[in-house]
Amino acid sequence: MNLKTLKTLCFSLALLLSSSFVFGQQGTVVINQQPEISTLLELKKEINIEEEDNDRYKIQIYSGSRQEAESVENNFDSTFNSWSSKLEYETPNYKIWVGSFRTRLEAERALIKIKKKFPNAFIFKPKKKSN
Repeated sequence: MNLKTLKTLCFSLALLLSSSFVFGQQGTVVINQQPEISTLLELKKEINIEEEDNDRYKIQIYSGSRQEAESVENNFDSTFNSWSSKLEYETPNYKIWVGSFRTRLEAERALIKIKKKFPNAFIFKPKKKSN
């Protein structure tokens, strides 16, 4: 067998093997699960949204008098509807806290948008309240 025939044979073999990988199969996946699982997943999503967890990051946009805090909160609520705001009192100031972010990255992304309107905003984690 000469070199040219060997090269042609190797090329043909490589082409044949690679063509089997190019043509994939199509199929359908059927998931059989009880309907209660979907209901439980929806309930879990609602609980996660509503839960007030001190391990979550928040953004503070204001600290000062009650009257000004209420004004800032109204301004925030009319500007941003993606995050909830909350008026908190920590002696001697009223503070406006925004959001409940699971990760620091999520909070930092929100902070970039919020700082355009509230330049003194910053990220923090609330102190755990003792019972």
